Amino acid sequence: MLRLRLVLVTTLLPFLFFAQSQPKSFTVKFTNEPILVDGILDETIWKTAESANNFQQYFPSDSTLAAQQTDIKMLYNATTLYIGIKLNTEGDNYVIPSLERDYRAGGNDNISLLFDTFNDGTNAFLFGMNPYGVRREALISNGGSGPSGFTTSWDVKWQGETRLYDGYYVCELAIPLTSFKFKQGETKWRFNSYRFDMQSNETSTWMEIPQNQLIYSLAFMGDMVFEKPLGKSRTPMALIPYVNGIAGKDYENDNDLSALNFGGDAKVSIGNGMNLDITVNPDFSNVEVDNFVTNLTRFEISLPERRQFFIDNSDLFGSFGSEDDTNPFFSRRIGIAEDLDGETIENGIIGGVRLSGKLNENLRLGFLTIQTEEDEANHIAGNNNTVLALQQRMFSRSNLSFILVNRQTFKDYDFLEETERYNRVLGLDYNLASADNTWTGKFFYHKSFAHEIGSRDDAGGITLNYNSRYLNFGLVGNFVGEDFRSDLGFIRREDVVSAKPFAELNFWPKKGRLNFHGFTFNPNFEWKPTLDYRNTDYFIFSGWQAQFKTQEELSARLFNRFTFLTEPFDPTGTDGGVELPADQGYYYTSYEVEFQSDQRKVFSYSLEPGYGDFFNGTRFSFEGDMSLRLQPKVFLSLGLNYDSIKLPEPYESADIWLISPRINITFNKSIFWSTLIQYSNQRDNLGFNSRLQWRFAPLSDLFLVYNDNYFVNSFTPRSRSINLKLTYWLNI
Repeated sequence: MLRLRLVLVTTLLPFLFFAQSQPKSFTVKFTNEPILVDGILDETIWKTAESANNFQQYFPSDSTLAAQQTDIKMLYNATTLYIGIKLNTEGDNYVIPSLERDYRAGGNDNISLLFDTFNDGTNAFLFGMNPYGVRREALISNGGSGPSGFTTSWDVKWQGETRLYDGYYVCELAIPLTSFKFKQGETKWRFNSYRFDMQSNETSTWMEIPQNQLIYSLAFMGDMVFEKPLGKSRTPMALIPYVNGIAGKDYENDNDLSALNFGGDAKVSIGNGMNLDITVNPDFSNVEVDNFVTNLTRFEISLPERRQFFIDNSDLFGSFGSEDDTNPFFSRRIGIAEDLDGETIENGIIGGVRLSGKLNENLRLGFLTIQTEEDEANHIAGNNNTVLALQQRMFSRSNLSFILVNRQTFKDYDFLEETERYNRVLGLDYNLASADNTWTGKFFYHKSFAHEIGSRDDAGGITLNYNSRYLNFGLVGNFVGEDFRSDLGFIRREDVVSAKPFAELNFWPKKGRLNFHGFTFNPNFEWKPTLDYRNTDYFIFSGWQAQFKTQEELSARLFNRFTFLTEPFDPTGTDGGVELPADQGYYYTSYEVEFQSDQRKVFSYSLEPGYGDFFNGTRFSFEGDMSLRLQPKVFLSLGLNYDSIKLPEPYESADIWLISPRINITFNKSIFWSTLIQYSNQRDNLGFNSRLQWRFAPLSDLFLVYNDNYFVNSFTPRSRSINLKLTYWLNI
């Protein structure tokens, strides 16, 4: 086996970096004149400001100017960046599903602005508005290479107002320079903007972006040139205290959950590029619950991080290794533990600090340390959890990254085995991204350390992708040693070597209803080294997918699978059910089709039925969702997952349901009410989460949250609570 021990590719891939066409640019003029943010743009100084205009169509074509043009002007003074935007429209029939902040951009009218303040093509700040003045902000990381690098849970203070006119609308923004990080004396930022216009069924961008690339990719940006160099970033210190009162009961274990907690965070700016975050007795109560997921696999499923303390610069810590299989740091591990019955419970966090940001133009630093509480009654040790990450930019958009993860207890507990006292992981990653994003990839090698750990204690991998308009192909190869251990990571499985090549062939018809269609072939193979590299799994995916010019999407998929069970397994998850025996292989084939309707419509839906073999039986599956928009204040949706698994006697058969209706009501741009109901008979849980949020000041909220959970079969209560939580953002 070719084992990847150390990756030094910087001298091996010089052909991957290509020059781009000359980017657009415009000048941002300095002004001391007062500007009122009201969506009118009637100040004289706006007439002298240069424009970012001539937007290029991205959908349904990427080879022509946008039919509905957008004009962006910018001004700045010592403290604030002012932005005035005129967006032409063919009418006033806007699609606005909600008045809630941090809306999803696709499927409704809005504009987004991206600022790459360090000109590195790797990270950017995003600010957006819709015609009704609803705002959103996000952090873009990893070059905008995928959804995992798009973080909408980031919040910052800024102003924005809109005005609707006949044939156009105007957005006016005032963003404090303290909301950005940048180098003192900087004279240029990379910039781009993208816009969704639902009335003309058009998506457009300032810098031209090919349709085979993501619309928020940081490879395609122009320049905004400041008339005078920027001064020192004077980000104020922010204190964010909270108080949370909870009344509740755990009926399953007969425990009183009532409590009154208080604590808070502090944010301190260090220079122009670094942030110091401090948290004391943080509150991670469920003002927003995780979505239930039906899991028919033998492996754990990762869920996204929602806690604000872990969000800023999260890519510095969490993007190492393979995101889906071998991630050495997964922040959701902190604050949870297993009790004596093997059940997952909350493990309190005493406090922590995080230092992250830019040390200079090319070097980023991330340092995180958090102390968790001991719970001797449940044999849970108090642990220090520390992560150190360094990221050195190389070439145009690539970087070489180092990580150290350390979980350690410093107290001598009688119940703790010596092998559990500490665990460390050292890792080196090279992240490849060519200037035009045609070539992307990753090369990594990680090694773990613990007391009496075995010799197969490392993991590594290679990913190399080629992305063009008509042909995409690539290879993913990973290995994880039998003894590799990352207590703070997400490791889907150990003792595995995998190879996952793929190829896509796409077509872009010039006539007809189709915008594009294409074919995908993606075989995945896994071997187990300790079984003489026996092939334990393969998964061969073949598919056809199409997107229509009217926004509908259609796909058909064929799956050929082989699974060799090394341990007994019941796919239905039936409590006490008869498991399929170990040391036996299963070949099975299945089919799926999927249709997604036009999301611009008041009523939209998706349907995904599937049928085929499943281990030694059959499986019929159906996944779908429906949504009804009573804009702009009411949005109703229903998610449905159904799996009918039929295995021969004496093995288990089951009908597994996951039903998730959701009601979102936005009374105005400050008061929001959402209710999520989740029924899962696999988890034996019917859950209700109802949340009323009042944003009474910038980034300051009052939450009233009701949680209620029941056993499915008996409809007896499992747990019930009501939270009243207040957070306030105070700048000093």
